[in-house]
Amino acid sequence: MNQIGKGYSHPHRLPFGRCALIAVAFGMLSATASVVLDVGPAEAHGFSSSVYVDVTSPAGGHVQTALDLEYDLLVASAAEKGDDPAFFEQGMDLFQTGEEATALNSHAETVVKYVTERFAVTADGVACSPSRVGDFTMSERDSVPYARVILDYACTEPTGQHEATHELTSGLFPDGEDYVTDTKTIVTYELDGKSGSAALDAAHPSFSTGQTGADRFGEFFLLGAEHLLSGLDHILFLLALIVGSRRLRDVVLAATTFTVAHSVTFLLAALGVVAVPAAIVEPIIALSIAVVALWYLWGEWNRRRHPYAAPVDVARRGLWGLDRADAVRLAVVFCFGLVHGLGFAGALGIDAAWSWSLLWSLLVFNVGIEAVQLGIIAIVFPILAVLRRRAPRVGLWFSIAATGLVAMIGLFWFVERIVGVG
Repeated sequence: MNQIGKGYSHPHRLPFGRCALIAVAFGMLSATASVVLDVGPAEAHGFSSSVYVDVTSPAGGHVQTALDLEYDLLVASAAEKGDDPAFFEQGMDLFQTGEEATALNSHAETVVKYVTERFAVTADGVACSPSRVGDFTMSERDSVPYARVILDYACTEPTGQHEATHELTSGLFPDGEDYVTDTKTIVTYELDGKSGSAALDAAHPSFSTGQTGADRFGEFFLLGAEHLLSGLDHILFLLALIVGSRRLRDVVLAATTFTVAHSVTFLLAALGVVAVPAAIVEPIIALSIAVVALWYLWGEWNRRRHPYAAPVDVARRGLWGLDRADAVRLAVVFCFGLVHGLGFAGALGIDAAWSWSLLWSLLVFNVGIEAVQLGIIAIVFPILAVLRRRAPRVGLWFSIAATGLVAMIGLFWFVERIVGVG
């Protein structure tokens, strides 16, 4: 009988659909591995830089800005643009010695010229004149040395009864300098009788106190989405949760638990209620990646050791159909989610008094994070579920390979962050 068109397949060949699924799955694994090899642990949050600016108005006609900028990036950029090789040499010699401020203060003119050419303040469209206040000082954010420069901008007093509308424009560390691919400037302000926060980047370089709240919220939504996409450690944690979930209910519960936990600590930390050093948060985040991945591997190893173990009686399952192992897994995810929330807050870097405007900005930032998280689940989990159903053996080995890779990365980052290399 002619088998053509009768659904016949060669006994030694996989159907085309199954081959396609396998190719997609291992393509995802290869892409993850290549990204990890290209992005080191010190760059787990991507190749972007963050600038933090606190803006106040101490007196009429004056706007004071306190800018925190990554020290090594500031030295490299200012030295190159100011044609000051001596500054670059001294600045890098003193990097991570505790004496970085010496190099900055010795070449203050070069640094101030670079910053003021790329960060501007206007009042009613008229440029304000900047001058430096005090010496440079040093601090640390996310285990990275930051330089602080305080600038006072003298602005033209408005005529009539109206208050001036101030606009801030940032072009710090542009992509064209080839040191970073993107720079976010996080602005916290108390200006023109208003307070709140704004996020500036190459696509949205300016912020005005006359700007509507909807505009600012859109910026924070994109900032949250971009942060998760560029945060390789958070993505790997999420992938470990997805691979370790056999049913849609499992991944939904795990993701919801993670969301609730990191939302709590994110808001508390960003509003200044709690503060935990990055030197503690970052290693635990790395460890969480390894633990969640190893949890899945341990479960598979245990099932292979006891292949004939009786399944858990459905009647004995607790709330939401969870057995004891499910409940323990969710508890672990919740605890690690609390730590990840501290990491999100540290990356946002807002340090301001509580206000409704600030609270809504933080919530919108968190919504941006969740939108990307749900998108990743919606893409990855169905592919993995179909692969496991149509090619169970390949699905199993793919899951083991993926979680094994994620576990090794997490442990590697944990050790580096503990010893202070990453």
